[in-house]
Amino acid sequence: MSSLSYADCILPVSASLIENLWAEDVGYGDLTTRALGIQDQPAHITFTARDDQIASGIEDAAAILTQLGAAIEYRIPSGSRALSGCLLLAAKASAAILHQGWKSAQTLMEWSAGIATTTHQMVTAAKKISPQAVVGCTRKAPPLTRKLAIKAILAGGGVMHRINLSETVLVFAEHLAFMNFDIGKAIGTLKQNLPERKITIEVETIEQALTVAQFSPDILQLEKFTPQQVRDLRDRLKFFAHIPLLAAAGGINPDNVAAYVEAGAHIIVTSTPYSAKPRDVQVKLEPA
Repeated sequence: MSSLSYADCILPVSASLIENLWAEDVGYGDLTTRALGIQDQPAHITFTARDDQIASGIEDAAAILTQLGAAIEYRIPSGSRALSGCLLLAAKASAAILHQGWKSAQTLMEWSAGIATTTHQMVTAAKKISPQAVVGCTRKAPPLTRKLAIKAILAGGGVMHRINLSETVLVFAEHLAFMNFDIGKAIGTLKQNLPERKITIEVETIEQALTVAQFSPDILQLEKFTPQQVRDLRDRLKFFAHIPLLAAAGGINPDNVAAYVEAGAHIIVTSTPYSAKPRDVQVKLEPA
């Protein structure tokens, strides 16, 4: 695997997406701040990790504040390990601007850090068993959050199993149903039409896996296999001339990921980080 850092892999987020993030909360302005008459007072805001986390969403939170007119004084890079009490982001502007960006920036960092931290936990557990193990997240991010979610996955040290339907080849039973379940024909067609792509076939049983393996796919995606089933399949594949990589998928989380890698899974396919509990970020907004 590449040794690229998170900063090397960062994905650009459009100005329109950043605007949508703060506009959702601001609406037609901050009624409370305006009614109190404090909107023009100089102000300062800090975001601090309340619990240990892998920082994420920092650049985009900063972009929210910047787009509203704030000046960023400090920010930690996403992907950094942030212990409780660590300063994540600081900015200055008028009270009106900082009140408008406060919750959007905080929520984004908390949600992103939850994904990044859980991903990091899974990557750490997997690599303790095998340094070559890969934790890949599916495309099942909540709707309209995929680009931000991908950035959090990268911040946590994971990779994307699939970003979308356009960049990987993954054959399901639902595809094979249109080819009379002729796996040999399906793999042959894919190798002919997409010779530069790796071919992944999803299987649900050891028997299916052994049948598919005869046609030399690159990867077998093992849907809801137990660790023992992964181990049994690995042992039976030892006698094949071509041994595909094993990607374990379905129900894998920080508590059981090590067992799957130990059983012989080369790739962990998971959606667990997307439902991770957000990490707490403490905000202090006060007169400058």
